[in-house]
Amino acid sequence: MMALPAFLRRWLLALSLLASCLGALAATPVQTASSPPPLPLRASAEPLDAWPWMAWLGDASHAWTAEDVWNRRASFQPPPHVGGSLGVRKEAVWLHLPVAVEQPPTEAWVLSIGYSSLQEVDFYLMQDGRVLQHAAMGYLRPQTLQSRASRTPAMRLALAAGERYDLLIRVRTAGPLILPITMSELPVRARLALREQMLQGLLNGLALCLVLYSLLQWIGLREKLFAYYALVVLGSAGFSLQYFGIGAQFLWPGNAWMEMHFAILAGLVALVGSFLFLGHILAPDDPHSRYARAMRAGAALMAAAALAHVLGLLSVRFATALMSLFGMVPTLASLPRAFRRMRRGDDVGGVLLVGWTVYGAAALTLACLVQGWVPVNFWTLHSFQFGATLDMLIFLRVLGLRSAAMRLATHAALVERDTMRSLAHTDALTGLPNRRSLLLALQSALPQCAPDRLVAVYLVDLDGFKPVNDRHGHDVGDELLVAVARRLCDVAGPSQQVARLGGDEFIVLATGLERPEEARALGDRLLHAFDAPFALPRHRIRVGLTVGYALAPLDATDAQELVAQADRAMYQGKQAGKHRLRRGGETAGSPAPTAA
Repeated sequence: MMALPAFLRRWLLALSLLASCLGALAATPVQTASSPPPLPLRASAEPLDAWPWMAWLGDASHAWTAEDVWNRRASFQPPPHVGGSLGVRKEAVWLHLPVAVEQPPTEAWVLSIGYSSLQEVDFYLMQDGRVLQHAAMGYLRPQTLQSRASRTPAMRLALAAGERYDLLIRVRTAGPLILPITMSELPVRARLALREQMLQGLLNGLALCLVLYSLLQWIGLREKLFAYYALVVLGSAGFSLQYFGIGAQFLWPGNAWMEMHFAILAGLVALVGSFLFLGHILAPDDPHSRYARAMRAGAALMAAAALAHVLGLLSVRFATALMSLFGMVPTLASLPRAFRRMRRGDDVGGVLLVGWTVYGAAALTLACLVQGWVPVNFWTLHSFQFGATLDMLIFLRVLGLRSAAMRLATHAALVERDTMRSLAHTDALTGLPNRRSLLLALQSALPQCAPDRLVAVYLVDLDGFKPVNDRHGHDVGDELLVAVARRLCDVAGPSQQVARLGGDEFIVLATGLERPEEARALGDRLLHAFDAPFALPRHRIRVGLTVGYALAPLDATDAQELVAQADRAMYQGKQAGKHRLRRGGETAGSPAPTAA
């Protein structure tokens, strides 16, 4: 038999389809004048968007069966919103999708809804009014092997080439009807599912790292801001776990309570963290201000709402409304303070404003998606998750700025401590150690002294200093004391210590002397170093010294006693005519003191 030409075969196929349609119209006069065109199923590397071929019908009774809906198929209407979202509806929604298999399938076709937070989903594959396949899914339904295998509702279809089928989808849920419905062959569906799992793993893994980092910082630094940040990240990540079905697939499969309540609890936890985080970062030095108290009150209210929701005292609908009502309160209450800080040049204010802009754009996109005002696609479906992740990373910059401020404050405190310690141990005029500092050094040196490692303490008093003050004034007297300190340091050398006791009295500590003669020689050098006059900026002044000293362990081994003996020796030198060197504790057979 001769094969028919291709164009003739196409015409005959079209005529046969037309005849079938006319026969169906004659058999069921309640149908519309023309059947909707079917979605042609052809092999494709990308999923086929089903919404251009979709019709919908509302079921306020929630009791219709597939047969009831099939008999009402003439009542189906085009969707009120194009792009896969029907907004929030109380009634059950039935969707009708006609499909035609144009080519012999090489792989199984899969009907899927790319959104997981749906309470009840029923898929029906029908042909000529007969139900060929049925799959019941949704988080209020008992788990099956088919529902556990997928993160989102999906049904594998048994289709034959050249056939036309009708797909009925029933959806009922308390939340938004976000329904990105696609048809794809099994390998395409698996590839897209793996891509989504990788994305969710990346974003949720990042959130987990941020939570762990902030908790470790909180434990290590005892800074509450890191704990508040951990609450924000934990709440935001928890919402995404439920929103994208990761929790239902891996963490709490088959747990309807978690599916109904977890996202609300996560949102309330994020609000608790937001109130506390912003109140702490924008009022760090004023915890009793009206703003700080209001932010703590908001956190307490959200925490109480979360607890009431867990205990069943707060319904899902009321908790959702409360979360929506207070969602932007932390940001709106903090805007004036952030603007003021930004105008003052504080980077924290600018970073917060950038973070709120990103988060606000993401929240607005999600709100429009829920209402069906924007189409469902990869970017709108993930907009809130991407925005919340960017917001968390931007807020991490706030933590960095806070840590930098803490480091600066710590450094300033250390500098102030060192300054106070220096003032407590340093003479303000000459910069030399004071009496306290020298006594500490002497107490540290005495345990190491021995007959061949002597410690010498010299008490030095200026001769003729009071007339300088009386004649030239205290300013010149201060200049002279500074010059005296420099000369004493030059004579003593870098290995010995020179301190000022007060007024015109100085003390010199020498260690590591092997013989008493070395101590006397150093005393002589100190005494005769003042033979030369001092050249001050406006005067040339001559003053002398009287020096008394004592040796450890020969004269005493106690610091106070050594200083006392040196002081008595210096006083004896003053009485003997000044400008003399005397040793305290000398016996009758000791060498005679040196006089100028």
